[in-house]
Amino acid sequence: MTSPNDPPQPPVPSTSIVVLTLARRVEAELNAALAPLELTVSRLGLLGHISGVPGASFSDLARMSGISVQSVHGAVKALVAAGLVQDRTARAGSASTIELTPEGTRLLASAREKVSEVDERLFGPDADPAQRKVGEVVRATFSF
Repeated sequence: MTSPNDPPQPPVPSTSIVVLTLARRVEAELNAALAPLELTVSRLGLLGHISGVPGASFSDLARMSGISVQSVHGAVKALVAAGLVQDRTARAGSASTIELTPEGTRLLASAREKVSEVDERLFGPDADPAQRKVGEVVRATFSF
């Protein structure tokens, strides 16, 4: 029991809030690192899905990206305009065959280098010990 003269105690931290705070920091760091490549975390994710799942439909890409099919259509249209992806069967009513262009492949490789730099900075040997531990647990849990 505490008395009125005891100093206030900090609240017990919420795991959800701590993880969310760290996730926002990671996203901000990634977006800053990707900005010179004119990429965002969302666009990088979409490029990665297109690269990693050949023949993925717009619906598949929406599920993997956690966005609506309409949003995927708009994002893919922007990626096509930027010369990063091509849709070999872009006809209404046809299944699409979306794939990276050589420029998209090059950009994805450059982006992966930036992601590695952020990983190293936030979770590598010189990172804050708590964050380093989080990185170790995440890698162990998901068997990277």
